[in-house]
Amino acid sequence: MSDALFGFCQFEFPWLLGPAPGRYVLREQMGEAPEHVLVVAELGAPQRRRLGARRVRRAEPEPDPEPVATGRATVVDAQPLDDEDAADRWLAGSDLGRLADAAIVRLGGAVHAHRLATADPAVPTVTRRSALVTRVGFGPGEQVADGRWTQARTVSLPRPGRRGRGAMGAQERLAALLGGRDAALACEELTLRARSDVDAGREREAALQISVALDAALAELPAYAGRRTIEERLGHLDGSREGIEAAAQAALRGGLTPEQLEHVILTLRRLEAALRAVAAGS
Repeated sequence: MSDALFGFCQFEFPWLLGPAPGRYVLREQMGEAPEHVLVVAELGAPQRRRLGARRVRRAEPEPDPEPVATGRATVVDAQPLDDEDAADRWLAGSDLGRLADAAIVRLGGAVHAHRLATADPAVPTVTRRSALVTRVGFGPGEQVADGRWTQARTVSLPRPGRRGRGAMGAQERLAALLGGRDAALACEELTLRARSDVDAGREREAALQISVALDAALAELPAYAGRRTIEERLGHLDGSREGIEAAAQAALRGGLTPEQLEHVILTLRRLEAALRAVAAGS
């Protein structure tokens, strides 16, 4: 990176991201020009003891909090801005939330690639909500890579969408689940996984995941069909089955059409709405 000015989005997380600290070139396909550079850093890492030095130690009755390492990821545009005036206009005129959303998808793809490369299912998913702070700005390449900048803005978290439950509703459901008054459904977890895939841009995985989630929902939700609203939602879900089966087959063959992806997202929203209705009536 030169002294030219580059736009960036930066995230800090309360854990290590997984990929080793360093710089990674991000391309859509081999042979294409780089679109972004990902810079991964570790912050506040506690001193690592030598392998084999671990032993059972007496635990203090009032221990201090254990120090933890945090991770920082900076997604840098590969193409420089024309000059500082152009950089100022870019920062002032951009939708910073949208830039952060696009950058978190790219970062999520890199972390997902690390998860696959290491075959480690414990690698956590990154989202804007899981970030301690999100920044968008610009600066010289080497400064940006070192975590510094010329100008930057802190971007607030997006407002919660309708897909989740309110705080009170979530607490009531949690109490019901922990107290044995309600049961967790397989389709709930499968739907959450499908939402994670959709939000991360993993279209093929989303189609396959929603296919399984839909089958599970159509098997589990009829037990809650005592009200007309649930009956109607089950009818809509059943009507989605044929299109979802086609989307899943297309995913196995290599990719979805825009229409199939739209149907996957629509079905996911219907599933989420049905699960909200079930939880509200439980």
